[in-house]
Amino acid sequence: MQPDRLDVDARFLLANERTLLAWVRTALTLLAAGFAVQQLAESSTGLALGLLGTGAAAVVAGGLRYRAADAALRAGRLPAGGRAPYLLVAAVLGLAVVAVVLVLLD
Repeated sequence: MQPDRLDVDARFLLANERTLLAWVRTALTLLAAGFAVQQLAESSTGLALGLLGTGAAAVVAGGLRYRAADAALRAGRLPAGGRAPYLLVAAVLGLAVVAVVLVLLD
């Protein structure tokens, strides 16, 4: 059974910041991959745009999740779960399938 109110603990706030940084690192990696694909592969503009769009969406989702979790923690509540991690996994999986198809067709 969960308590109705949590004590605000700096460790939770710092963990939330580390989670945000993980989202930012993931977004930067996707953006870098998008630029690399565009520069190195000739007919992969769609894949590059998919990587860039997913990177942009990841940084927005991470920022929104950070803000919501920070507000919840400061109010003494557990943060609500979200769909963003599942959507990011689905997007990266989709991009991986596209990349495999492009490699096989090349």
